[in-house]
Amino acid sequence: MVANDATQADGLKLNLGCGKVIREGWINHDIMPGPGVDIVYDLETCGIEPFPLADDSVSEIHASHLIEHIDRTLPFMQEMWRIARPGCRFELKLPFGATDMASADPTHKRLYFIRSFDYFQQPFYNFADYGYRGDWGTDNVIFRIPASVAGSDNAERLMHRINTERNLVAEMEVHLVAMKPMRPNDRKLMTLPNVNLVIV
Repeated sequence: MVANDATQADGLKLNLGCGKVIREGWINHDIMPGPGVDIVYDLETCGIEPFPLADDSVSEIHASHLIEHIDRTLPFMQEMWRIARPGCRFELKLPFGATDMASADPTHKRLYFIRSFDYFQQPFYNFADYGYRGDWGTDNVIFRIPASVAGSDNAERLMHRINTERNLVAEMEVHLVAMKPMRPNDRKLMTLPNVNLVIV
């Protein structure tokens, strides 16, 4: 797979775990070969076998309902950070941890909440060292809530319900930014996300 000169100049765009949803102009990755799949690679081998893209080559990453299927999450996020350019945007869509959908699928390995993404920021590690060498700042978190369960509640009330009830959020979307060079282990340097509620 060879990207054109314009794509290389702007940085590559990587569509992780594409399945049958192929994005034109993107590098489409999946664990299984198929029409339109450019890279076949098992993300559980991150940290063992390098992902087949160069350091600092990717400007945008998209992963829809992928990360919850990965067991070795820190090696995965470290490898994505390696191939990311400074400021690379990483968009993840996934089930919110406090939903039946997050646990019902037996191929899901982990539950995710807002604070889960702190573990991908290097400044968070002022208390321990798990060997993780990556640094993704959390920029934005979007909760999509069905109108049928949101009712007439305002944002403050909905946030309270998100933190105390199950099955309120239909989907969580998280936007990360590659922080390069890597920041020191100082929690004062952590990024705190903007949280947006979208009624669907």
